[in-house]
Amino acid sequence: MKRTAILFLALFAAMPLSAQTVPASSADISLSFAPVVKAAAPAVVNIYATRIVRERRSPFADDPFFNQFFEALGPAQPRLQNSLGSGVIVGAAGIVVSNYHVVGQASEIRVVLNDRREYAADVILADQESDLAVLRLRDAEALPFLTLRNSDELEVGDLVLAIGNPFGVGQTVSSGIVSGLARSALQVGDGRGYFIQTDAAINPGNSGGALVDVQGRLVGINTAILTRGGGSNGIGFAIPANLVRSIVAQAEAGASRFARPWAGVTGQAMDAGLAEGLGLARPDGVLVSDLHPQSPFAAAGLRAGDVILSLGGAPTNTPQEVMFRLSALGVGAEAELVWLRDGQEQRARMVLAPAPDEPPRDQRVVVADVALRGLTVVRINPAVMEELNLPMQAEGVAVLQAEDLAARAGFRPGDVILAINGAAVASPADVEALAGMAARVWEIDLIRGGQAMRLRFRF
Repeated sequence: MKRTAILFLALFAAMPLSAQTVPASSADISLSFAPVVKAAAPAVVNIYATRIVRERRSPFADDPFFNQFFEALGPAQPRLQNSLGSGVIVGAAGIVVSNYHVVGQASEIRVVLNDRREYAADVILADQESDLAVLRLRDAEALPFLTLRNSDELEVGDLVLAIGNPFGVGQTVSSGIVSGLARSALQVGDGRGYFIQTDAAINPGNSGGALVDVQGRLVGINTAILTRGGGSNGIGFAIPANLVRSIVAQAEAGASRFARPWAGVTGQAMDAGLAEGLGLARPDGVLVSDLHPQSPFAAAGLRAGDVILSLGGAPTNTPQEVMFRLSALGVGAEAELVWLRDGQEQRARMVLAPAPDEPPRDQRVVVADVALRGLTVVRINPAVMEELNLPMQAEGVAVLQAEDLAARAGFRPGDVILAINGAAVASPADVEALAGMAARVWEIDLIRGGQAMRLRFRF
């Protein structure tokens, strides 16, 4: 035993000192995130939003089976709904970024700064798809604000801080690292996004708050967590600063709606099977399955079967990543497109532009006292496709809005009308003309969500 102890001590003495040592000076002991927090925290605000919602009370509301059939019964009752979240000041004149789900459609917004100053705020641009909204504080000037970092420079393992107002307890800071990049499987807003993943604790109320690096620069807007019990499990997501920068730029330029460059392309992420079938060494990029003839990708020379590798110098490995790159670059930008065709790398410059509103949409509204009263229809073009989230192959006439009798009949925005009482529909004018026919029983053939269906009703 004695010889074993001597041998252990000899081995221990021969071991090199680890890079991680006990603090040896007061400077080592005082290492902290405090300077970063002092610089960044004043630009992170608490947001209190109020919106009016209208709910219908069904007599079967408490019955789990019958409620699904009678949920539209009963008069709509207005109700105030309050939401609590966070925001980040990104301009000295009072420009604040938050989440759409915090302030979207709010009738009243109150913003409280870290130093307890309060301001009323107005939404100047809201984008549900990205879950971002830009506010302007009323009568605000010379406010502290955060600068935005190029989020493409982030690496997994970088230290980050999450600052916000979790559960309404007051401004709170949590630390962690970047756990992952290019996360695109999460459903937030109207579509799947593209997120930074972090293990910094994010909880309800943190939404819209700041994710900052150790230099106090904004790298993302905290937006969602994966959780089973409502609290943080160490898997949080933030919207990258590059997309935030693009949205803020449009808001400051006077836009009230975020204009995305149009892709006009559908595709799928490469996997090992696809890569093997195409003779590729690695499953990188996005395989193009279809292009619209007016797509800027088609204009650059891309065609179905090609594999998109990068856009604007950044890799693209999922369809969501392609859309993120387009949105972050912005309308009017010019970007280099790199793709593979038959194993050979191709390159071209492409100009990013919004979806063309051509041919003219020829919007028509049925206003006469007929069965389709309240129906608004348009001719399908690229802009309508993007607006209503229609498939690339959609053509003909789409429902833009359904109110009054049209809503009661079961029409929904995005429906593609094929025929009315057996008569084919090719233009909005056809719908307007056929809506006036004398009929007691109506049959409408349409496509909804990619599925053919028929509406039947009496008038």
